[in-house]
Amino acid sequence: MIRAALTSLLARKLRLLLSAVAVVLGVGFVAGSLIFTDTLGRAFEGITEGTVGDVVVAASDSGEGLSTATISAAEVARFEDLDGVARVDGNVEAFGVFVVGENGNVVGGQGAPALAFNHNDAPNQLGRQVVTYDQGRPPQREGEVAIDAQTAERAGLSLGDDVEMVTAGQYPQIDARLVGIVEFGEGGVVGASISIFDTKSAQKYFLDGKDVYSSVWLTTTDDAAPADVAKEAAAITPKGYTAETGAAVAERTATQVQEALGFITTFLLVFAGIALLVGSFIIVNTFSILVAQRGRELALLRAIGASRGQITRSVMIEALVVGLVGSTVGLVVGVLLALGIQGLFSLLGLDLSGSGLIFAPRTVVAAYAVGVLVTVLAAYVPARRAGSVAPVEAMREQTSESTRTRPVRLALEVAVLVLGVAAFLAGLFVVDTDELVWVGLGTVGMLLGLAFLSPLVGRPLIRALGWVYRRVFGPIGHMAEQNAIRNPGRTAATASALMIGMTLVALMGVLASSTKATVDQQIADSFRADYVLSNAVNQPFSHTLTTEAAEVPGVAEVSPVRYAPLEVDGERRFVQAVDPATVERIQTIDIQRGDADLSGSTVLISATRAGDLQPGDPVTVSLGGQSRELTVSGIYANPGSQPDVLVSLDTLSALGAPEADSSTFVFLQDGADRAQVVSGLEQIISGQPLVSLKDQADYAAEQRASIDQVLFLIYGLLAMAIVIAVFGIINTLSLSVLERTREIGLLRAVGLSRGQLRRMVRLESVVIALLGAILGIVLGVVAGVAIQRSLVDDGITELAIPWVQIVVFLVLAAIIGVLAALWPAWRASRMDVLRAIGSE
Repeated sequence: MIRAALTSLLARKLRLLLSAVAVVLGVGFVAGSLIFTDTLGRAFEGITEGTVGDVVVAASDSGEGLSTATISAAEVARFEDLDGVARVDGNVEAFGVFVVGENGNVVGGQGAPALAFNHNDAPNQLGRQVVTYDQGRPPQREGEVAIDAQTAERAGLSLGDDVEMVTAGQYPQIDARLVGIVEFGEGGVVGASISIFDTKSAQKYFLDGKDVYSSVWLTTTDDAAPADVAKEAAAITPKGYTAETGAAVAERTATQVQEALGFITTFLLVFAGIALLVGSFIIVNTFSILVAQRGRELALLRAIGASRGQITRSVMIEALVVGLVGSTVGLVVGVLLALGIQGLFSLLGLDLSGSGLIFAPRTVVAAYAVGVLVTVLAAYVPARRAGSVAPVEAMREQTSESTRTRPVRLALEVAVLVLGVAAFLAGLFVVDTDELVWVGLGTVGMLLGLAFLSPLVGRPLIRALGWVYRRVFGPIGHMAEQNAIRNPGRTAATASALMIGMTLVALMGVLASSTKATVDQQIADSFRADYVLSNAVNQPFSHTLTTEAAEVPGVAEVSPVRYAPLEVDGERRFVQAVDPATVERIQTIDIQRGDADLSGSTVLISATRAGDLQPGDPVTVSLGGQSRELTVSGIYANPGSQPDVLVSLDTLSALGAPEADSSTFVFLQDGADRAQVVSGLEQIISGQPLVSLKDQADYAAEQRASIDQVLFLIYGLLAMAIVIAVFGIINTLSLSVLERTREIGLLRAVGLSRGQLRRMVRLESVVIALLGAILGIVLGVVAGVAIQRSLVDDGITELAIPWVQIVVFLVLAAIIGVLAALWPAWRASRMDVLRAIGSE
């Protein structure tokens, strides 16, 4: 039986290929996701291990690069007297130092950091140089800079070129000559840009010209243990600073990075799971068709003595081979997909072009485990059905796939749908917590239930499309309808694969449109300024620009806003710093208890984060090792559009945060010449590619653009599920053409032309595609509306359904149907009529 199964499989190589397509794509996404995340993890691991010294003296809490805490040169010199210390090096570190390319745009600025350091040749904990100079030399005086090779390439710069840089510090613009090009760390820069200055220049640009440093590295002697040196160094470390071994710092940083990367891994694997779910429908459908087409062959095997178990095992062996072949090819596809995902994320600033792909053993194990397991499980029901073929079937002229619905199976399918609807409604109207979880579970249940019951649900839709077909395409349309409805289970199973993808596409469309509508409404309600200085990715800019903007003739006042992640009573909170004198002009603060006073050492806490806090209670706010005790002035309603905590600009500066603004709102004097004011403001920011001047409409458009960027990323990943569904349609049509070979031959014999035959197959394909699209879009819109309503308290207050996009999706579904039918239709039209009539 094993030999018979393999012989049957190899005799039908085309069917083997079509059966393996869904496995290949699903496994490819899993493998691609793992390869990409392993590559990303290895790159960050190399950076964390290669960018720390033997012992590191740094601020207790770096505040994600926002702290301006410093350590004096005299305090640095004290570490030189410690036993076991071979050398001491002070480091100057700065964030938000962007290189401007030859096209006038900054390199990066889309999420990856732009870092600046002073040059020193201290070895890292691995005994190697942090940077190596591929070209040129280290900067030695003011007016010289070295940058990393990737930034130089992207900026179009070569040695000797003048480099323009923009910063968020006291010097908004720095000009220097490029004297060195470096390779950084052990894993590249992962999209970041690196600028290196001599120490004096770095202190001038980023530390107010004082002889101080951001951190200190202690290089230990060969016979000294870093842990012992760190312990001694801790005794003389100034307040707000800690001394740790580089290994401990690297391990802690790596843990934080892994936690951050865990989101990306989960994010990608969710889409891989979607692809596998869609692929499972295709695999089940494919094996069901194959078993039905081989009904007579299997009956003959039963007639000559094969047992039910042997028949079932023979089909499972075929599934095993398909799984192995599909998983092997899927691994190759996974490498290509990893490169595609790498390119997709590089658009968001996460550039891994300098890191080789990591092909870990776990990727191979996962690929084969997932591919083989999914295929075997998906083939189990068709295999059981094959084992139930009776020997008497061999005497029939033709066998066909059973269209009966078993009562037990129908009851289970209905139960899945009912449970899904129940969870969905509970999330909307019953539960008070975790509403989104209940709505999400309900959506999944309804999606699976609708997929299982799609033969029943889809029949009316097919009839409706058939009514259109009969009137537009006549007899050809009628035959296409009958072909689609003769086996509603097969048609619906194929459409279900597309339905899943379309459900998610429509759902994301509703959420994205609602989010953009909410942003528009919030800006319309709260944007009271005439103009705003900001950028789309929330990169801070120098407060000097705000100061200069206030001095432009015709400007009445400016109101800067800053953001920072601070620790409030030991918990990390997202804090907004505002000018108390002008804050009410730029946003409405809905005070529930207390008042909105931010003068002095006060703080406002949102109602969602206040807990037991009341006006007058003390809270401790910390950044970079510095802490202040503030008094809660008021508790305000937070609809999700405002940060958790509001403080004054002076309070944030007192904690050591740099004077870098995230946005600046500009108010004009009555009767001011707008054109003249705009000209003056644009002159100020002319050398700042990251900063732009916007009115209310431009500001809203900028916020919508960032939402669209994320949406396009999700659509790009969901495209994999759509592609698998398209192959499913091709697969079903191709196998259906093989099944109807004799029928097609008879139709051709009685006068059906090749063109009419191709049109009939195309129309059948369009029916399948539109059935999946309509079911998916309806469910996606319903789920999107429900999720939006559950997110009202989190700030998504406006509901918007993208009707134009929905129409576009339906048109695309019809186009997908036409394209998917091209090859099956061509193959059907090329059949030899006499051979087709004589086939069995």
